[in-house]
Parts: sequence; structure tokens; C-alpha cells
Amino acid sequence: MSYQNHVAQSHLQTRVLHADQPDSEVHQTFPVAPSISVSTTFKEPHPDSALGPKNNDLFKDPHNAECHIYSRYGQDTRMRAERVISSVVGGHALTFSSGLSAAAAALDFYMPSTVAIRRGYFGVHEVLKKYCYGRNVKIIDLDDEYPMEKGAVAENCPSLRLGTTLVWLETPLNPTGEARDIRYYAKKAHEANGYIIVDATLAPPPLQDPFKYDVDMIMHSATKYFGGHSDLLAGILATRNVEHFHVLWHDRSQNGATPGNLENFLLLRSLRTMPLRVRHQSATASKIVAFFDSLTKGKTPDPDAPSEITDGKFIAQVWHSDLQPRRANENEIQDTEKDNHDFDPKEQMPNGGSPTFGILTATPKFAKYLPFNVHYMVPATSLGGVESLIEQRFLADKTMDPRVLRVSVGLEDFEDLKKDFIQAMVKTMNEHSK
Repeated sequence: MSYQNHVAQSHLQTRVLHADQPDSEVHQTFPVAPSISVSTTFKEPHPDSALGPKNNDLFKDPHNAECHIYSRYGQDTRMRAERVISSVVGGHALTFSSGLSAAAAALDFYMPSTVAIRRGYFGVHEVLKKYCYGRNVKIIDLDDEYPMEKGAVAENCPSLRLGTTLVWLETPLNPTGEARDIRYYAKKAHEANGYIIVDATLAPPPLQDPFKYDVDMIMHSATKYFGGHSDLLAGILATRNVEHFHVLWHDRSQNGATPGNLENFLLLRSLRTMPLRVRHQSATASKIVAFFDSLTKGKTPDPDAPSEITDGKFIAQVWHSDLQPRRANENEIQDTEKDNHDFDPKEQMPNGGSPTFGILTATPKFAKYLPFNVHYMVPATSLGGVESLIEQRFLADKTMDPRVLRVSVGLEDFEDLKKDFIQAMVKTMNEHSK
């Protein structure tokens, strides 16, 4: 059995460390830590050399080419990162310059005539709006009836049909962390002769495996949990269809939407610890969600919580997959009012919920000032980093209710975060309750 076959049968934490490792029988002294490669162009092999005939192998197998031509096509560190990501997500993965550039690439790939989508990250809606310029594209709700579109076979890919319905399913949802039923929407999309892409940014491996439910493509903003250190921009698209992968790779090579060389290095570094980070963040988030939920109206409060912040006086509602299934709440916002609150995500997310969740405070002032009264959470946008972040979501997305806070849990100790939130809520209430 080859080395790579051994690695393919290993567990997730082993694969993130070794899926890109060179075969030691061929490379007996390879560097343990990959080098930072900044070159954009590479010397061509002599045509009569052993590598000469392999100069075009890059176009046959982009993840394992022996020669590089130009960094838009291939670069060693990026290829290593993509081999690890492919092993982690269970498909053929490509990296992009950002999550939104990956979203744009997916739309350009499927060229849908109808897109079914509901709320979620506002940036994707901006990308979708740009895609629709000059095109007769229908935007419908996730739960509308999907039109049966025959589509047209792509000239460069017989297995791809252009102009059908594309279901864009973000789960868990940004900013609430609530989960949607992947199996249900995948079945609905395919029954309408369409495709489904899952934006799984808020639940990376090991929390969720969308390919288990026969989705066509997975998207991640790798800036978030794959990067995990708030220091890189990158996006990911993955498919199990090797023909589709080659078309995506060709399109990316021509459009130039590749991550930079330093980002490739930082991403590969971050992949090594992703399962450990995400499991810890998810476990801590579950505890914090339970704590906040105990402070809502009619709940038995956490014994450490002062009475002035209990019974809904500070927290009106908490959203997270751990709290599903649930009843509809009188405080439902636009992002959650139409979703299926009866869905139980435990089978879909057996290893824990997203480390990101949403809070609805009792007043907009509480959401405005709480982020500046905590000590261990940084008031900042984005999510997924090792440092906990908190944000009044209205600052980034003006369509959001100004009472909504998004919390991204990092690697801090739960008890420290809990005590910090208690003092911050008390301080905020004392300063801004009138």
C-alpha cells in the first residue's frame, strides 16, 4: 500500500498533518515545515530532459504536477494546502483569493437561470447581484417551488448543465449559527434537475460533512476556521466530480482568483491544527450558548448570574443549532422567521454546533455597548479566529436588526468568558438601561 493510501484511511487529525507529505522513499530529506515560496514564474525544463515531456502534466492533474509554469496555474505550497483540504472535505478542492471570489466562481461555473436563496451572509447577496447584471436571472426563496429547467450542456464539460436552478444553502446560518436541513434541500434541488451548493463556512470539518447528503459543491470562506488566525483571506470550492473540478481549475487559472503565496503558506500552517481548534471552540460555544439561553425570559438562570440580567431583561433570544429543534419565538427576526424551527440538526452535526452564534438583546443600546465592555472578546467583524470576537451585526449589515450580536468563540477558557460576560452585561445595563 502506498503512503498516500495509508494517509487516506487515517483519521481527520492525522490527515491534516500528513495528506500533503512527500513520499519519504522518494524525498528522503524533505523539510518538515514547508517553505515560503514567493516566486510567480518557474524555469522551464529542457525539452530533452526527464521532466521535459511532463511540462504539461499540470493540466492533467493540478494537485500532483511535477513541474510548475506560472503561479496562476500551480504553486507548490498552494498545491499542498489543496491536497490537505481535499482530504479533509472528501472532494476535489480548490482555493481562491477570498470566500466571495469562490462564491463568484461557483455562480460563473453553474451559470444558473434561477437561484434559490434566503438571507445569510450579505456579501454573497452582493456577489449574486453582480452576477445578475444584464442577465434574466430569477431569485426565489429556498422554500419556493423550484422551476424544472432542462439547461444546456456545457461545451467544455458534458456532465455539466448550464442555466438550471442553483440552490444556495448556507448552513449554519450567518449570523445566528442555526442549521438548515441539507438532505431536504439537496433532494428538492435534484428533483428539479438543479444543483445545490452548501456554504458551510460556519461548520467546517469535523462539525459537518455536506457531501454525505449528495450536494454538488461545498464552499467555505477559508478566511474563517480554515485560516483560524485572522491573518489571511482565502476561499474554497470543493466538488466530488473530477470533470467539474478540472473546469473550475481552468476557470480559476484564467481569471486569476488564486490566493497569494503568503496566504498559501499561512493556510497550510493553519490546517494542521484546525480539527483541534474547531472542536475546542465548538465545545466552549455550546457552554456559552446554554449560559445565555438560561438568561432569557422564563428560563432557570445560571446560578452565577445576578438577577438584574436574568429573565429576558438583557437577553431576549439566543440562536444556535444546539437549541434546535425549537418553537418559533415572538422575537424572530427576518433571518430566522421563515426557517424550519422543527429541524433537528444532531444527525447532520454529530460532533457539535458552530462556534459562532447569535444573540438578540433586549434593546439596541445593549447590543451597541456590550462589545466594548467585555475584556476577552474583541469588538470586530469576521469570525473563526483563535481570539473570540463580538459584533453588533448592524454595523456590517444594515439589513440586520440593531439588537443582534454575533459571537465568534475562540480558544479562551469558558469560565473566564462567562465571568467576563456577566460583568459586561451588568455594566452595560447600569450605564444604558434608560
